Amino acid sequence: MGTTVRTQTVERALDALNFFLADVRDGLGPYLAIYLLTEQKWDEASIGVVMSVAAIAGIIAQTPAGALIDRSTAKRALMVMAAILVTLSCVALPLIHRFELVAATQAVAAAAGAIFAPAVAAVTLGIVGPRAFARRTGRNEAFNHAGNAVAAAIAGVTAYSFGPIVVFWLLAAMAVASIFATMSIPSDAIDHHVARGLNDTTEKDGSRHDMPSGFQVLLTCRPLLIFSVATVAFHFSNAAMLPLLGQKLALVNRDLGTTLMSVCIIAAQMVMVPVAMLVGRKADVWGRKPIFAVALAVLMLRGMLYPLSDNPYWLLSVQLLDGVGAGIFGALFPLVVADLTRGTGHFNISQGAIATAAGLGGALSTTAAGLIVVKAGYSAAFLFLAAVAGAGLIGFATMMPETFRRAQDEGRLGG
Repeated sequence: MGTTVRTQTVERALDALNFFLADVRDGLGPYLAIYLLTEQKWDEASIGVVMSVAAIAGIIAQTPAGALIDRSTAKRALMVMAAILVTLSCVALPLIHRFELVAATQAVAAAAGAIFAPAVAAVTLGIVGPRAFARRTGRNEAFNHAGNAVAAAIAGVTAYSFGPIVVFWLLAAMAVASIFATMSIPSDAIDHHVARGLNDTTEKDGSRHDMPSGFQVLLTCRPLLIFSVATVAFHFSNAAMLPLLGQKLALVNRDLGTTLMSVCIIAAQMVMVPVAMLVGRKADVWGRKPIFAVALAVLMLRGMLYPLSDNPYWLLSVQLLDGVGAGIFGALFPLVVADLTRGTGHFNISQGAIATAAGLGGALSTTAAGLIVVKAGYSAAFLFLAAVAGAGLIGFATMMPETFRRAQDEGRLGG
């Protein structure tokens, strides 16, 4: 009875952690641009530089954050420290106006935010173990998307009454709530040996001298390299689609552009919840490969459908497909990495290395799409992004092995 109650307590703590970290992991995002433009009267160029600085800081921090999580047995403390830094960055922003200080706060917040994804995955793996990891990861993602949807809804309602500054207080409040959720997880519930991808056949201290590190992890495992390329293709194709959609909606109806964008975000997040739950339940039954292939196929279809009409209802309907693709990716990404790094002790640094590459792909996506829009229009940009997803799908389908069976058979990193 006591064990059951403890398990339920830990499960609820993980639910709360993923719910409250939803907005904290992603940072201020477009809300920062709105605040700097409307409240601090910055020009668009300065806003773009600040957001680029934050994005670069987050990308650079991904791999070191994964390495730190792999080595640390104080994963809860790292998440708490990261949440504190995000909170301080949020509450300080309305009090400062200098470009250098604003850029510094956002760089710190983005770098600290890089801790959350690998830490949550590691803590989850350390608590539930490899057998229940798929189910629990799907549940994590479902609560994460629910948290995003709720936060977006609250931000939309409260910002209308109190202005864009309310978003900072909301994010800070969620960061504080995530700290309490983190501390509610018993420290002895986490097996730090399992949390870094080690197993019973690996030395408990993880001291294997032939283990690669950093980006070498990707280069020494061909399936992991193939998966990283497919992940970059996914992010390159996906990253620019929502901004381009927002611009199209604003051109159709300038007065409702922001409102329609909020509807897009909330609707997609709500679709992601059941999709993530389904992936968590079926990934060990259907396998990883066909599910991830569906994510790439849906992304390609989405890019092909946007150009068919400028009607807002059509565009919003197509945007719902984002919930399918992103819901699959969020739930499946840590599972594939865990499969391919089992027994190595490099689960989290591998996540960080792939996330770094994917982040670069996403950053290049908006630039490339913007250039295509200027030269050839929105339809050409969407079709180009769809083609990138299609190329990723073909490469993934023809070259990637099924990692679930591979992990069961080998339990180690291999070429």
